[in-house]
Amino acid sequence: MADDYYEVLGIPRTADAAEIQQAFRTLARRYHPDVNRDPAAEERFKQINEAYSVLSDPDTRSRYDRFGPDFRQIPEDYDERVAAGQGFAGASRGGPFGGARGRAGARTWTSTGFDTSGVDFEDLFEGMFGGRGGGAGRGSPIPGADQEAELVLSVEEAYRGGRRKITLGGPGGERSYDVTIPAGVVDGQRIRLAGEGGRGRGPESAGDLYLVVRIAPHPRYRLVGRDIHVDLPVTAWEAALGATVPVAGPGGTVKVHVPPGTSTGRRLRLRGEGMPHPKGSPGHLYAEIQVMVPPSPSPRERELFEELAAVSSFDPRKQT
Repeated sequence: MADDYYEVLGIPRTADAAEIQQAFRTLARRYHPDVNRDPAAEERFKQINEAYSVLSDPDTRSRYDRFGPDFRQIPEDYDERVAAGQGFAGASRGGPFGGARGRAGARTWTSTGFDTSGVDFEDLFEGMFGGRGGGAGRGSPIPGADQEAELVLSVEEAYRGGRRKITLGGPGGERSYDVTIPAGVVDGQRIRLAGEGGRGRGPESAGDLYLVVRIAPHPRYRLVGRDIHVDLPVTAWEAALGATVPVAGPGGTVKVHVPPGTSTGRRLRLRGEGMPHPKGSPGHLYAEIQVMVPPSPSPRERELFEELAAVSSFDPRKQT
């Protein structure tokens, strides 16, 4: 995975929210596995999703800009802990960064990239999670801190659930985890990995690692809670006369009845075909009608449309 999410999306570090979204949409259309069969496209799409999930959220982006790729390992109450001197080796030396002991190879993140001076991440993390230099004293028992990381899933992965191996980087190197993803997880839901957080000291157990689910934007599906929204293109005659047509959802293809006289924008609900809910009712699938006409009608099609235009009194501009 590339270190710099800005480079992944091909945008400057000063990019605003609209530029980030536009860059993601452009790259997603190019590399989505449904449209790009190159074996490397799937991994590239995962990189794009992860970069977008971080940079599109102002709070997460701010933490990334400050701490770089290791930002998920820094507790959200970092500044409060430093100010209070709670277990930070660097806190007693003048603050989290300015007074920390430098060491060759230590890296801090700046607005322009990596700066190889300033913070001793090993010292910082050991102080935070029960190592040397902590404010509680070398012999005092300290429980391990809970930690969080984001888990970016596609709509299909969130719908199906299953097993997935993930790798997270930190000051102690990379660690891999086998994660069980419940079917029907939604954005913001947390998956707990017991005992996989910060290490404790003494008889206390290690903290837990919480994976915060982020559902990546999808070129076809839009999620609202557990409901799934999808555009459904139909022909003019299907909309006018009614028809039963297939709808592709993340759980497979289902049939929906289009009532006669249906216009663009009408939403058809398929009960229970949305995101599963292991402890309750599933969401619904909403198919939004998009009436399409032949872009280049054949001579016969044109003749029929002209005949319809001559005999029909329908004028949508006069409808209330």
